[in-house]
Amino acid sequence: MKPLRVAVVGVGHLGRHHARILGSLPGVELVAVADSRPEQAQAVAESLGTRAVLDYRELIGRVDAVSVAVPTVLHREVAGAFLENGVPAMVEKPLAGTIAEAEELVAIARSTGAALQVGHIERFNPAFSTLQGSPIRPRFLSAERLAMYTFRSTDVGVVFDLMIHDIDLVLSLVDSPVRSVSAVGVGLFGDHEDVADARIEFANGTVANLSASRASYATSRKMRIWGAEGYASLDFAAKQATVVRPSDEFLAGGVDLEGVDLAQPAAIKEHLFGKVLRVDRIEPPGCDQLTLELQDFVDSVRNGTRPRVTGEDALAAVRLADQIVRAIDAHRWEGDAQAPPPPAHAAEAGSALRGPHAWSRSRLERLSRTTS
Repeated sequence: MKPLRVAVVGVGHLGRHHARILGSLPGVELVAVADSRPEQAQAVAESLGTRAVLDYRELIGRVDAVSVAVPTVLHREVAGAFLENGVPAMVEKPLAGTIAEAEELVAIARSTGAALQVGHIERFNPAFSTLQGSPIRPRFLSAERLAMYTFRSTDVGVVFDLMIHDIDLVLSLVDSPVRSVSAVGVGLFGDHEDVADARIEFANGTVANLSASRASYATSRKMRIWGAEGYASLDFAAKQATVVRPSDEFLAGGVDLEGVDLAQPAAIKEHLFGKVLRVDRIEPPGCDQLTLELQDFVDSVRNGTRPRVTGEDALAAVRLADQIVRAIDAHRWEGDAQAPPPPAHAAEAGSALRGPHAWSRSRLERLSRTTS
């Protein structure tokens, strides 16, 4: 079998790992890496024994597949150029920064038949994989994704940057149209929201509460799922899951408390989470999610199979993310004349910030100078 010729466009913080992993996969030849920064492209290329190019368009016609890890605002341009020429593309999340651009990428992939996969990497997290085949049908979901500010992905807000992961996971679990969305957000460091909280209601009655922050002191990536069949708690950072389900005795309508000292909370807890409710703590074997994701892309290109996260899946996530951002922009903070809500994604909003407390950029710059 001839090696699959691949290239990576954009070899910054994440793209260089794409290049490293793709270059190590069996049957894959990393023919080049592309980046608009000559020093970065050359450094990554030399470390991996491949070629560096500055203009990604040089690669069209020379590769069988491409991984695109450029800023979100460039996804339509870069990924679109390869898809238009029938080259399968793996595009980092989110698929695009606007619904229109995401729809265009999906339409191009459909018309040329080129595979389009999107990097919603949490689909490959072993904690999430434990839900596959689970009897729990979600009725209420709660997720929090908290991170420190990294000064990356500043071309989009926290909804498209971080919350998009949980949006995709929720949409993959709930097979029902979205009925309503309400949300609030606060901008701290620029023109986009850095903290956001959204409530999503589906037509079948399922409700999802999503919280995301890229200005958090502590980090957290967790999801909790409740259904009539039980409860699941997922820790994406630790790659662990806990599933709680009612025992047969409980389902039959009986709870035997004989011998349980009801004056001792520890005894009650042990009986409740052991005999009344069954608790399964699952620690799947460790794995590299990015390797699994890229291997899935390579397999889909070679075998013509459906990737785990398709362009259509990612488009649905972009549509819901856009709805959440519009809900944030529509929110009114009563009694705060200093922070009128800016228009959605508006570059002309300048230093106007969402939320009850408007921090001026000049103040942040002064703070940065005094703490550096």
